[in-house]
Amino acid sequence: MSRRLLAEALGTALLLVAVVGSGIMAEALASGNTAVALLANALATGCGLYVLITVLGPVSGAHFNPAVTLAFALRREINAGAALAYATVQIAGAVAGVWMAHLMFDLPLLQMSDTSRTGAGQWVSEVIATFGLLFTIFGGLRSAPAQVPALVAAYITGAYWFTASTSFANPAVTLARMLTDTFAGIAPAHVPAFLAAQLGGVVLASILLPRLFSARP
Repeated sequence: MSRRLLAEALGTALLLVAVVGSGIMAEALASGNTAVALLANALATGCGLYVLITVLGPVSGAHFNPAVTLAFALRREINAGAALAYATVQIAGAVAGVWMAHLMFDLPLLQMSDTSRTGAGQWVSEVIATFGLLFTIFGGLRSAPAQVPALVAAYITGAYWFTASTSFANPAVTLARMLTDTFAGIAPAHVPAFLAAQLGGVVLASILLPRLFSARP
């Protein structure tokens, strides 16, 4: 278990380094072109996810996401105690990853975002983004397990663009991103609705996906 928790903490931290760090770099180099900045942010995140899932998947399952862990718990593939431990280290790792990104770019370590991300479109996007992520994971595990790292990386890269929220789809990421006043940030007041929408995506997946995919072979 200690190895699994270390993998989850480190993997989530490095995921946030990729998300926040690439956002900072993209915004600095894009000369105000938000589309270019978002493209760079999406590609860096997708590439990072592919590496992290490939390397750490055999150790912990490479959840890096309390929503994913909850979905596995609902399928009884991880027990409640382990799921709680996973979620705890995922959140801690996510916060550490934000701080590492700030240190790399000589920014104040402690920040709070004022980026507005709210409204029905954003909330619906988070339901869809989270459901789609779980669809990708469980569908991939059922039909092409070796391709799951590439499938998840491709899905998240695309979902940055086809969702209005830019596809947070991860409660640990959401909580950590309120601690950065950079390209990737989200205002703290808007975090609870994102978390509720992500939970809605998990619930929807737990209802629909068993009808499509049986347990992992």
